[in-house]
Parts: sequence; structure tokens; C-alpha cells
Amino acid sequence: MRTPQPFVHVTTVHQRRDVRIFHKEAQSLRALGQRVILVVADGMGDETDAPDGVSFIDIGPFRGRLARAVLGNWRAMRTALRIDPEIVHFHDPELIPMGLLLKLLGRKVVYDVHEDLPRQIMNKHWIAPPLRFAVSRAVSAVERIAKWSFDAFVVATPYIGTNFPPGSTAVVQNFPIPSEMISPQQTTYASRPQSFAYVGGLSEARGAREMVAAVALLTDRPDARLHIAGSISPSALETELKRRPAWSRVVFHGQVGRPAVAQLLGSARAGMVVFGPAPNHLEAQPNKLFEYMAAGLPVIASDFPLWREIVAKAQCGLLVDPRDPAAIADAMRWILDHPEDAQAMGTAGQHAVATTYSWQSEAEKLLKLYRTLQSTP
Repeated sequence: MRTPQPFVHVTTVHQRRDVRIFHKEAQSLRALGQRVILVVADGMGDETDAPDGVSFIDIGPFRGRLARAVLGNWRAMRTALRIDPEIVHFHDPELIPMGLLLKLLGRKVVYDVHEDLPRQIMNKHWIAPPLRFAVSRAVSAVERIAKWSFDAFVVATPYIGTNFPPGSTAVVQNFPIPSEMISPQQTTYASRPQSFAYVGGLSEARGAREMVAAVALLTDRPDARLHIAGSISPSALETELKRRPAWSRVVFHGQVGRPAVAQLLGSARAGMVVFGPAPNHLEAQPNKLFEYMAAGLPVIASDFPLWREIVAKAQCGLLVDPRDPAAIADAMRWILDHPEDAQAMGTAGQHAVATTYSWQSEAEKLLKLYRTLQSTP
């Protein structure tokens, strides 16, 4: 009897244990009883007997974005053909050429759309501002080709889903695995230090300057600290922030593993997600927002209509103008001055995740899509 063909996920951009790709999707797909192989490009080598059940094949690293885009497509396609998977599921728009070639060669291909890329490009720091509109239009044209070529699409938000064919699109939202955000060393809320947490990649558009400025405004709370767990890009922004006097109020952890994230959230007073009003942020559903809620933290979030609907409905935090450090500081001060109310917000958010914003229901959508693809010739 022939061994079932594996499922292959491909990313040349994300880390091998990326939250959405590895912890959620790849691990959930193991329920279908087939091997899952993740093709990555991080230079850390292959893992064929990984203890968590997902194998890794490393095709990188690459020097620069151009090399990654060109060589990444070639090496990923060659690797996928060698594995001969049942389904190839890729996560980076720069791998669309690979997907199109694999589709022409008769493979089933799934495109996982994490972001509204044409909008996101308008805020890419590495693209010169005069070129961003033209690049955005070009990307839109490539995505139009993809929309009518691939077997299925997995999109991270309902808004992104409106841009893809409804009959072949599954909206698999980036909701948390609730148990993953609860640390065994979690500190009781009343005894926690005066700390605020930000988890994930940080940039100018994601409120880096405003958050650092806000914690410095808490002059009446000299022990208040902002904890950042993640990378800051570009490196020039990190250098700039570290030179500011306000940086003395920041504890920078860099990139840490999931247990360390849970431990950090279990000792904080609130989670911060004060993205600026860039077009791709207005309809986004940041994973960190729901992770803070899952950890039982009140959130301090940008006052966007969609985020207002989530936060206000769950009664789980405060909404602010993300461009105003003073408004952010006022919200942080309120959290510290009203610990019982803040704790109640955190509890409400945790309940909302358990009943509405949990990964379990999203995993079922992914499994349903794969079962459909498996039953289709």
C-alpha cells in the first residue's frame, strides 16, 4: 500500500516555528493523519525527526530580498517536486511564481494570504515612497493572476477574503490557542509590577515611537516599564529608540519563544497594540490583540472601527488615538490607577477568546478545506 503523500508548507520569509504557520496550521493538519513538511529558508538546517511531528527542510539562507525572491522560488519548487506532496501550501506573496509553475505541473496549490499586500506595500520602509504606488499596482496585477490559478486560498481576515474567489477561499483567522498564553508562573494581577507588554515585530507604523514616548510621560509612575518582546525594524529605528532618554523605561527582550511570551504576559498589567492608521491596519486583526486577551490582560488598542467593535463588545480594554503619546500614557495610567477594573477587563477578554476568538474553530475551517481538496481529482 502506497504511503500517503505529505502536505508541504513553504515560506522563505517567516521563521520555521512561526505562530500561524507552524504552531497553528501545520500542527492542526496532523489531525488528518498525513506527514506535514515545512520548507523554510533560515539556514538552521533540516529537521527530519522533529519531536513536535513536523519535519523541516531548509533551502536557505539568502543574501538580500532579490536573491530570496529569485533563488527562493527555484529552490522551493525543486524541493516540492522532489517531495511530491499531495498539497503545496505557501505563505509568501513572493512565492506566487513557484505556485504558478507547480500548478502548471499538475500540483494542488494553496495560497495563504496573511496581509492585504497591496495596502501593506504603501508602508514598506524599504520601498522608496515615490515607487510604492506603482509597486502596489503591480502586486495587485500579480494577485489577480493568482486568484484564478490556484486551487484554494486561506486568508487571515474576512476583509482580505472579500478580495478572493468565495468558492475557493477559507477565512482562517489568526485567533490564539488559549492554553498557550497561560504561564504556569503567572503572577496574580494585584501583585504584578507596573509593566506593559508589546509582543511581535515593531516598526514606526506599529507605534514604536509613540509607545516609547508614552511610557516616558508616566513621570508620576517612575517604576512603570514597557516590555518589548520581538524585533524592531529597520535597524536604524532600533538605534534611534535606544539613543532616546525614554529608552531607560523600556525592557527590550528581543525575539523569545512562546513559553517566554506567556510568562511575560502573565506578569504585565496590560498589552499594547497601538498601530498607526495605515490603510492595511484599519481592517487588520492583529494576532497579539487576541493573545493579550487570551492571557487575561486588558488591552490598550488603536481606536479603529473594527478594533473598537472587538474591544468594546468584549469590554476588554481601552481605545486610544495611536498618534498621541499623551493619550496612550493616560490609558496606561488609568490601568495602573484602577487595578480591579483593569483585571475585570482582562477576565472579560479571556472569556471572549474562550467563546468566540479561539483557534479551535479556525482549525476546523482549515481541515474542512483540506478534506475538500483531497476529495477533488
